[in-house]
Amino acid sequence: MIKDKILVTHSSMPPYEEYIEAIRPLWESHWLTNMGQYHQELEERLKEYLGVPNVSLMVNGHMALELAIQAFDFPAGAEVITTPFTFVSTTHAIIRNRLQPVFCDIRLEDGTIDETRIESLITDRTVAIVPVHVYGNVCNVEKIQEIADKYHLKVIYDAAHAFGVTYKGKGIGNYGDVSVFSFHATKVFNTIEGGAAAFSDPGIYEKLADLKNFGIRGEELVTGIGANAKMNEFAAIMGLCNLHHISTYIEERKRRYEIYESGLAKIDGIRLLGQEKDVVRNYSYMPIVVEDGYPVSRDELYNKLKEANIFARKYFYPLTADQDCIRNKCKETELKNARNISERVLTLPFYPTLGIEAIDIILQLIAEK
Repeated sequence: MIKDKILVTHSSMPPYEEYIEAIRPLWESHWLTNMGQYHQELEERLKEYLGVPNVSLMVNGHMALELAIQAFDFPAGAEVITTPFTFVSTTHAIIRNRLQPVFCDIRLEDGTIDETRIESLITDRTVAIVPVHVYGNVCNVEKIQEIADKYHLKVIYDAAHAFGVTYKGKGIGNYGDVSVFSFHATKVFNTIEGGAAAFSDPGIYEKLADLKNFGIRGEELVTGIGANAKMNEFAAIMGLCNLHHISTYIEERKRRYEIYESGLAKIDGIRLLGQEKDVVRNYSYMPIVVEDGYPVSRDELYNKLKEANIFARKYFYPLTADQDCIRNKCKETELKNARNISERVLTLPFYPTLGIEAIDIILQLIAEK
């Protein structure tokens, strides 16, 4: 057994002195929130890094998605086609907008929504598609946009896992009407808690500005009903500091991914999820699929690692569609692939500072018969 726990993830943080020095001006200005200097600076820096025309920062990725959906003012009860193979936030954001999720099955090879099944789920009540770039694997953005254009639907991407990913030379945030990122502490890039929406239509910026700040337009003017979803200055400064180191974080992730990849390739019954063309990856997760050729089940492997003080994660299990709060409340659709992967997937410990010797131990344990 390993003496110290190896957790599935570990938050990336800049040097302590760098962050402390960066927040020092806040003790002079006392401007801690309400879209201050550092909030504005991070929006500008993210536009450059992500290669997108507009960015709106939020308190977290969930609120970014929920408010992005709300910005389109869809009628209550309208249907939104989405994936069941995602974190519950995706589905909750749809339901909290009083919309009806319609679950579409996924592709076995990479876990993203199966674009060939979307069209069969469209009805006269469908208003949008909310696909997810799972583990940073990119959806078939061309086909999804083609379907959306044909039926006049909006496309809102949950890109929580895809920070910094590019497809065919373009930042992933350029696809769809809106792409939403999470800057949670466990993500490739974090602001402790945080998120953002990226989009091309500048009008969306004004809508989100209203929605995330109570609809306030002036000292004595409130023009709409909104929430409080602003990112504070401490979080924005953490983001600015982490952005200085993002290329190193991703390079270290890539190095560890390749060690895992090489070792896992030698183990029968273990498959990696996603090897896409034209994609520059961010190496956000280390998901494996435990197939029939492996001597034990996914759950048995999970428990074996746990007994050795190694904490992997069944990510995503159960399916969102099978959670107690959602099960039997949505249209029944065929989700054979999603359930297959959900019952076999395991995300292994993976982060920029994970020791190479720890990876070797994990690989040895997986390889043992």
